[in-house]
Amino acid sequence: MQTYKVNKLPFDDMEGLETRAVLKKLSSAHRYLAEIKGVVSFIPNEAILINTLVLQEAKTSSEIENIVTTHDELFKAELSLLNNNLATKEVQNYNQALKSSFQTVRKNKVIRISDILAIQEELEKNIAGFRKLPGTTLKDIVNSR
Repeated sequence: MQTYKVNKLPFDDMEGLETRAVLKKLSSAHRYLAEIKGVVSFIPNEAILINTLVLQEAKTSSEIENIVTTHDELFKAELSLLNNNLATKEVQNYNQALKSSFQTVRKNKVIRISDILAIQEELEKNIAGFRKLPGTTLKDIVNSR
């Protein structure tokens, strides 16, 4: 079994993250988050907002992988179990994985490697786990110059 080392936060070199542009956006982001938090408190069922955002994220993220469906197809699929559209089913799987991972993080206040594997299992409908063969490399293009 392969072991993964995850760096603890905060990273040693935080200066690279604290640029003038990032700090300028920070105050407006903080303001907008506070605004959303205030509005959400008036919604009788916060799941309505969460489900809408999660469904939009699932649909948009799936388009990156050339899995395209419409909002109309997604809403109809939510109302009926009789749906043969593979793209819609794929987005629904993504949607369900996002919802369950949101609940896991809300409950545990942290996301663990076992949680990531559970999300992957829910998405892919298999227990493949982390990639064991080389192929994809994550690189920090800012600091690799």
